[in-house]
Amino acid sequence: MRTIDFTPFFRSSVGFDRMANLLDAAYRAEGSNQTGYPPYNIVRTDNDHYRISMAVAGFSEADIDVTVKENTLAVSGKLSAQDAGKETAFLHRGIATRAFEQRFDLADHIVVTGASMENGLLHIDLVREVPEEKKPRKIAIGSRPHTVIDNSSAAA
Repeated sequence: MRTIDFTPFFRSSVGFDRMANLLDAAYRAEGSNQTGYPPYNIVRTDNDHYRISMAVAGFSEADIDVTVKENTLAVSGKLSAQDAGKETAFLHRGIATRAFEQRFDLADHIVVTGASMENGLLHIDLVREVPEEKKPRKIAIGSRPHTVIDNSSAAA
């Protein structure tokens, strides 16, 4: 198994440990056998708003769980026991209704604002809410009076 050492990239930086972890996780996910089910889109609707749309045909709102913990959004779906227990004779089965779990890493200050179902699509809305203390601010350049230190008393 190949591993990538990101140490040279982070020698002159402080606090970018999360970035290294994200790169490592993305590398591992690319090499794994992820099925890509259910298919999804991630769209930026403007500078601070995003939407994840997942194709979840055959699932109801009660069958889907959307959870945010720290900087991870987890979406899982499982048919309820009463729906799964129904015996149906399919002549052709093209709509997958298997259980799934999809995880998304969220950047700092990304907040999930809501989720809705429409025409077999699950829409999850996200917004970047940067706190005022983290936003760029202009620092006024002013002059302060010069203070003179009397070194003659210190020499004695």
